[in-house]
Amino acid sequence: MVDTGSTTTTPMMVQYLALKAEAGDCLLFYRMGDFFELFFEDAKAAAAALDIALTARGEHAGHPVPMCGVPVHAAEGYLARLIKAGFRVAIAEQIETPAEAKARGSKSLVARGIVRVVTAGTLTEEALLEARSANWLAAVAPVGDVIGLASADISTGRFELCEVDAAGLDAELARLSPSELVAPEPLIDGATVRPRADFTPQEGERRLKALFGVSTLDGFGSFTKAELAACAGLLAYLDHVGKGNLPFLSPPVRLQSSDHMLIDAATRESLELVRSTGGARAGSLLDAIDRTVTGAGARRLAADISAPLMDVRTIEDRLDLVSWFVDNGSARDAMRANLRALPDIGRALGRLAAGRGGPRDLGMLRDGLGEARMMRERLARGGDVPPLMASLLPALDGHGALVDKLSRALVPNPPLDAAQGGYIAEGYDAALDELRGLGGDGRRAMAALEARYRDQTGISALKIKHNNVLGYHIEVSAKNADALMTPESGFTHRQTLAGVVRFNAPELHELAVKVTQAGAHALAAEAAHLEELTEIALARSREIATTAEALARFDVAAALAERAIEGGWARPSFAPDARFEVSGGRHPVVETAIAKDGGRFVANDCRLVPSSRLWLVTGPNMGGKSTFLRQNALIAVLAQAGCYVPATSATLGLVDRLFSRVGASDNLARGRSTFMVEMVETAAILSQATERSFIILDEVGRGTSTYDGLAIAWAVVESVHEVNRARCLFATHYHELTRLAEKLPALSLHHVRAREYRGDLVLLHELGEGPADRSYGIAVARLAGLPPKVLVRAKSVLDKLEAGRDATGGLAAGLDDLPLFAATKVEEVRDPLRDALTKLDIDGLSPRDALDELYALRRILIEDKG
Repeated sequence: MVDTGSTTTTPMMVQYLALKAEAGDCLLFYRMGDFFELFFEDAKAAAAALDIALTARGEHAGHPVPMCGVPVHAAEGYLARLIKAGFRVAIAEQIETPAEAKARGSKSLVARGIVRVVTAGTLTEEALLEARSANWLAAVAPVGDVIGLASADISTGRFELCEVDAAGLDAELARLSPSELVAPEPLIDGATVRPRADFTPQEGERRLKALFGVSTLDGFGSFTKAELAACAGLLAYLDHVGKGNLPFLSPPVRLQSSDHMLIDAATRESLELVRSTGGARAGSLLDAIDRTVTGAGARRLAADISAPLMDVRTIEDRLDLVSWFVDNGSARDAMRANLRALPDIGRALGRLAAGRGGPRDLGMLRDGLGEARMMRERLARGGDVPPLMASLLPALDGHGALVDKLSRALVPNPPLDAAQGGYIAEGYDAALDELRGLGGDGRRAMAALEARYRDQTGISALKIKHNNVLGYHIEVSAKNADALMTPESGFTHRQTLAGVVRFNAPELHELAVKVTQAGAHALAAEAAHLEELTEIALARSREIATTAEALARFDVAAALAERAIEGGWARPSFAPDARFEVSGGRHPVVETAIAKDGGRFVANDCRLVPSSRLWLVTGPNMGGKSTFLRQNALIAVLAQAGCYVPATSATLGLVDRLFSRVGASDNLARGRSTFMVEMVETAAILSQATERSFIILDEVGRGTSTYDGLAIAWAVVESVHEVNRARCLFATHYHELTRLAEKLPALSLHHVRAREYRGDLVLLHELGEGPADRSYGIAVARLAGLPPKVLVRAKSVLDKLEAGRDATGGLAAGLDDLPLFAATKVEEVRDPLRDALTKLDIDGLSPRDALDELYALRRILIEDKG
């Protein structure tokens, strides 16, 4: 906290401290001239994060005031680094002119106010965003037993609402991967906590009606209380950070968790869907399939991969569009060439709506919408088109009047910054052309006056110059200045610098006033046109956003067609039952990596059907078990996202939930070992998987003792088979598990093939039927380079262990007499405290009753411990 008790606090510091109190936990960028300054702890934090100098300014409360600053013209770059470092930044700008401040009093400080709070989820600036990634802001609101989730990407206007149970929240947040999350309480680590009063259904309904200017929400569909509460929190936060200036949002799209395949965070990380385990895009599934040529298309593809569909008709519509581009190569090439030249109109619209756009953004709308209309005309001439294309084509047109207006109003290449003008085309406004003419004539007159002054004074080096302090002035060298200093010269001395002296003259002053006024009036006229053109464009915000979405969908379809042809991929088909049949399946990421080194990926088949829905896969390390498991999970994702798949053929029944427990690492920050992480993930699978789910499990039980690990793996296999009854690929080194094939009718045994040749292990990476004959662990250790003495010792120990196993029956001795999993009885453990809490009617308690119940719960806790 900043000590405000000093009696010597300056008016500027009083103003700063008031703004800092308003900014709260945000860093405060305090505008002073051409710099944003930071003071006190903000300065220390920013200087460390940005690696800039930390200085001091005067004193406050008897101590020097730490400070640092960044230039206004370079602020975006510094903001990007601070946001990436996890900070939020409040921007305090001057909200009146010096003249207005002076009118309030001779020594009045120019008023400043926080005009915006920059946060990770509310960015719109091109320099602060990744062009190929969405930037979601999400809000969660618990209401009863369910949780409302509202999300928006304000850079494009995409707005979604959904309702989930507590168990499903993780999967939905993992799908979105929001840059920022707000909540009424610290439900989730890292969430920004906002007042609970912001999260009510009534407030959500009121804010939605106000945002879209409607008296009823019936036109948008039916929303639950939880969805409206989350929506209220989201819109209230946007209002807070925008200081009353809300961004453009499309009408909310209501999603249901049943609309798409549910994939939790652990599975997404394990499968590296859109980010590799290192956090980079490179090495992910998305990176391996992305051939899009626009930022919007890349964002759309990432969203598709993150939320594979559950509706066969919608999937088939997407696949039909991809197939059309596969079959029409010339149309595909032309589409991709046209799209490659298009600007990102969705984000240009977002900047304009947020008040952070400029002439260049209007130019982007002009060019993008104009080309979209031409694309529609070319595609419409192609004859029969698939249903999805037919539904998208009308969205590419309808902007003729706006495009015509912008084409007439703007120069071909409008500047990024409006401050210097020059973006309104000649001929659009006759009055503006006249003002520009006056300015041009004035500049020519200025050149003529300069020539006349040179002749008059005999000083050939005399120049008329301009700066922001003196305006137009005459400049001569110091050795020539004496002649102009005399009263009869007609020149007035203004400034002496090292080597030069500056003067003014009555005629120059009169001409300068004319030029300056003409320029100022021209800038004002252009600013008025910019405001008008922006309003006209924003009046069509929804239609422009729809066009941007259509262009993105075309980009995705053409890109997927390109990838399918490039990799020889196949169109998947869908069956009503819970089958998963893939011929010649390949892992797209691994295949790409192998191809770069000139190698060939070994394809494998997978056939999970009701009578053989659980495959137990054994074989040596490095044999390809994990790759086989992952590639089939990725094929399910790609197929339901509407993509071709890396296989010769693929037929599958829809997967409602995808689970992957392949590889794990310590989570030391949360106090979890590798084995604990594995067990938590396995527990989630066993509690949530259904008969329509797809599970891949690798080496369950390996992180503990051999007996414990085998016991856990045995029980997990039985549970998946008997209780979940899901399609499952289970890789293991516990060969004792193969005995389960005698008891579990839908379990079949498979292995990855390997051979030993002249003492060396040859990994074939092929999948065969039946169990592996052995693990080849020592052979793999030899490949890894273990010392020969260690390998010899290991072999002798192995021989002893195998001899003992043969004599006693080994680890699995006695397991044949176990009853099946379904016959196992579980002794229920009662929790008196939980039972008492469950029975409480919290909403119906008076304050006195609540206190009595609290004492009663305390007694239960003490008795239970006793």
